[in-house]
Amino acid sequence: MKEVLAFAKRVPLLLVTIACGIAMGLLWAHQQPVAHWIVTILVAVALVDTLRGMIDDVRHGHVGVDILAVVAILSTLAVKEYWAAWAVVLMVYSGAAIEEYAQSKASSNLTALVAAAPQNAHVVKGAKGKAESFAKGAAQLQEGDWSTQSVDQVHLGDVLIVKPGETVPVDGKLISGSATLDLSNINGEPVPRQLYSDAPLMSGAVNGSTAFLMEATQLSRDSQYQRILELVQSAQNSRATVVRTADLLAVPFTVLAFIIAGVAWIVSGVPTRFAQVLVLATPCPLLIAAPVAYMAGSGRLAKAGVLIKTQDVIENLGRVSHIFFDKTGTLTVKRPHVTHLDMSQQTHLGLSEQEILAMAGAVEAYSVHILSRGIAAAGTQARKELEEAAAAGDGAGIGSGAGAGGAGADAQAGRSFKVVSVSEDSGQGVQGQVNGYRVRVGRLAYVLAEAANASSSDPAEHFGDLAADEMAAYVSVDGQLAARIVMKDVPRADAAETVRRLQDMGITRLSMLTGDKEDSARIIAGQVGIEDVHAELYPEDKARVITESSQLNPNKQPWWDQWLSKFVGESVTKSITMMVGDGVNDAPVLAAADVGMAITDGTTTAASESAQAVIMNDDIASVPRAIAIARRTKRVMLQAVIVGLSLATVGMLAAAFNLIPVVVGAFTQEAIDVVSILWALTALFDKD
Repeated sequence: MKEVLAFAKRVPLLLVTIACGIAMGLLWAHQQPVAHWIVTILVAVALVDTLRGMIDDVRHGHVGVDILAVVAILSTLAVKEYWAAWAVVLMVYSGAAIEEYAQSKASSNLTALVAAAPQNAHVVKGAKGKAESFAKGAAQLQEGDWSTQSVDQVHLGDVLIVKPGETVPVDGKLISGSATLDLSNINGEPVPRQLYSDAPLMSGAVNGSTAFLMEATQLSRDSQYQRILELVQSAQNSRATVVRTADLLAVPFTVLAFIIAGVAWIVSGVPTRFAQVLVLATPCPLLIAAPVAYMAGSGRLAKAGVLIKTQDVIENLGRVSHIFFDKTGTLTVKRPHVTHLDMSQQTHLGLSEQEILAMAGAVEAYSVHILSRGIAAAGTQARKELEEAAAAGDGAGIGSGAGAGGAGADAQAGRSFKVVSVSEDSGQGVQGQVNGYRVRVGRLAYVLAEAANASSSDPAEHFGDLAADEMAAYVSVDGQLAARIVMKDVPRADAAETVRRLQDMGITRLSMLTGDKEDSARIIAGQVGIEDVHAELYPEDKARVITESSQLNPNKQPWWDQWLSKFVGESVTKSITMMVGDGVNDAPVLAAADVGMAITDGTTTAASESAQAVIMNDDIASVPRAIAIARRTKRVMLQAVIVGLSLATVGMLAAAFNLIPVVVGAFTQEAIDVVSILWALTALFDKD
């Protein structure tokens, strides 16, 4: 009941119209003049309200074609068809109610994101700048130790407590030892993520079952969720080119309706015939169904983890004919994977491959180099294997061999891999002490600076040649060249399937753009199924390739796109290009394409700032899915418009020949509106 009342408040004149209809029905038999006055007053109120709406539409850049409704109401009243006049007023306001419902349904996924925005934050009193003193966690705090404030009042450095089930209010850093967060509002990630102390936190994430403490590192207006809301609101407020075109097409439809109505009146000589035609004239398929379909498409994209900046992106996504992919981090995983370790034959440390890899990973965990995360991950796995071996009772552990530097620690201490005295030489390597061993990891020249057992600076003499798609980092331990860590880019698990799906969708022009060497790029391209490779490019070179491509091999558009393009003013010979990338150096290239799509894990990057669409769940499979949603949205919109206008035209012609009475025509027009709008809402259905 509450929902019905809330809905009625948004369209109050609908209730007034229904009440007037009931009063007219009760008075019609004995007090017709009073009933006539009721409908006349109702018509006057409706006219004022409709004219005000027309002016407001024009002021906001929309075409005000409610003139059809105005003339229909006046004409029915003029020919003393009072029930028809009431029916037209009912049609106007019930149409507004249907539009309200359709818009809310179509934008439900976007509205859900807005509704989930954090509103309040619990700020710990007297804790600003003293985050370290609260590292033990939230359990030591009592209810009176914090105050609840609006997120806009949170300052940098404030210590916040986030209770179970609450939303992280601003971007920050985790103070507590661990936390479990649901990131589905941000990137659609279905499984909660476990985070540990000092991990970055994104606003909009939902806390699990345990309270935790965090330090604010961004103001509310600069936090991640606020950026998501800006994208959502931008999409909601925008109107696609094709929707603006539909607005313009409502004008000739209005003219056509007046021509049919005028001819019917002149030929028949009956003024009522004019009203009969106009009550069936409805531009709603153009004015309502088109934007509803596009809003539904925007919502479906958001639900699929793809946020768009404007609804024009849907239009271009559906017409994409040439897709360019960045290689590293887009077609491949975010970080190169360690494939194997080559041991130096000149070293005599008594350490196993796993022990060296575990030490190197422990040191690289402190580095910011692009390769560091891959080595750190491999080191973590090696340490885990050592722990499992020790637990099995074979006594394996770092320092269990000959060992140098007097670091023959017991197995349990060795497996902790404690790192101290870490320093990094930017672009060269990183070094540190790991359980008493001096460990260096990085370029060969950096490692050889301390390696007494290296007679040559040629890596091939120590380990052999690398394959074209391999890269390496070198390790020295206690001044001895110990090993070479070999890594390579690995395609994403679903990259090849994504390429195949795009080809099945008819998008056969697929290219790779990369700054990497030709041989390395072609290996990855071959693994994922891309033949066209442009390698060793700078960002400006990538932008040039995309610009040149837009003029080649134009997309073969269906007839309806060519027809709409004549109104939009775009050349039907222009190819629609899309660039998919993730890195900072992709930003200018994303901006150069007709559609720039950034793949992120929900965090804001320069790429996502310059892109027109942002994949929030780091899933390359979202590329063909987004295109499929855009195509279905366009198809449903055209179906709704064509069906609605066709039914309206047939109805007007039937009314012109006196086959549909005035009152019946008014309700028939309402049925046509409902059919076209509900058809537009089918864009919400997952049928791709």
